[in-house]
Amino acid sequence: MEIVLTGITTTGAPHIGNYVGAIRPAVAASWREDVGGTYYFLADYHSLVKGSDPDQVARSTLEIAASWLAAGLNPESVFYRQSDVLEIPELAWILTCMTAKGLMNRAHAYKAAVDENEARGNRDPDQGITMGLFCYPILMAADILIFKADKVPVGKDQIQHVEMARDIAARFNHHFGETFVLPEAQIGEGVAVLPGLDGRKMSKSYDNTIPLFIEEKKLRKLIMKIKTNSQEPGEPKDPDDSTLFAIYRAFATDAETAAIRERYAEGIGWGEMKQLLFEYINDHLKEMRQEYARLLAAPDHVESVLQQGAEKARAISEPYMAEIRKAVGIRSLTDLR
Repeated sequence: MEIVLTGITTTGAPHIGNYVGAIRPAVAASWREDVGGTYYFLADYHSLVKGSDPDQVARSTLEIAASWLAAGLNPESVFYRQSDVLEIPELAWILTCMTAKGLMNRAHAYKAAVDENEARGNRDPDQGITMGLFCYPILMAADILIFKADKVPVGKDQIQHVEMARDIAARFNHHFGETFVLPEAQIGEGVAVLPGLDGRKMSKSYDNTIPLFIEEKKLRKLIMKIKTNSQEPGEPKDPDDSTLFAIYRAFATDAETAAIRERYAEGIGWGEMKQLLFEYINDHLKEMRQEYARLLAAPDHVESVLQQGAEKARAISEPYMAEIRKAVGIRSLTDLR
């Protein structure tokens, strides 16, 4: 059966857009019986590319680990911190030695950084670009290949990275024999992309997010700030052009969504809709919020969970890495006899 792998970068506490777009579907997948294995990891090495504050990286690791556990991740899944699996950076170096620079030149993030430099008129198109950013796809390839992942659930912006991992694996296999599984990107059908407080895509970059486990009073305050138009109560409203409706639909059942759509046609007032949305989301997240708070207050327990996950992960990665080393010629001298 297929192996499924998902990584979560440790760059701040998740918001409700992260929950409906990534956390909730991944947690659901972790309980599927038709999957051979599920791997979920905290990509703390990847977070260093953004040059984050060290204390923030550490705090974010706790917050994101607690979020996934509070959301109900299957404890049988392999849940680990990237930096605890020593074979990942080792494999990344071996893959770096096999990867054509031209392939990395085509990476979307690198090209975007170059384009920004050129737009600013910088004489050096690589100004401010680190090797971490340039080689990011190779580290991601190592994340995927070390556990023989068949499927990698990603957003559309990450498809290229999975395709690059596939290209790198195929090149390695061509030179050293069939070693790696060729992974495939898995794009979730119907995965919600939530608008934020201002109607744009919910993103920390836009400062328009609703933190996933924000306390009840602050949650209500943020929902009351969501941008709406000037239509009065009683006027029919278009739900498909409403941030409030888009967020509600991401949490609600089909029947509940249909009922609210009718309320829009009847002219539900914005204040009433905001209160309704707050109550619905608050009820949905209440138990998870309590568990999240308990986990934040118990970092030793979360650390223990991650260490157990790392032990499971390394039971797979360590012997596999020995095979990879042997394939490239890094062997004991006794093998020459």
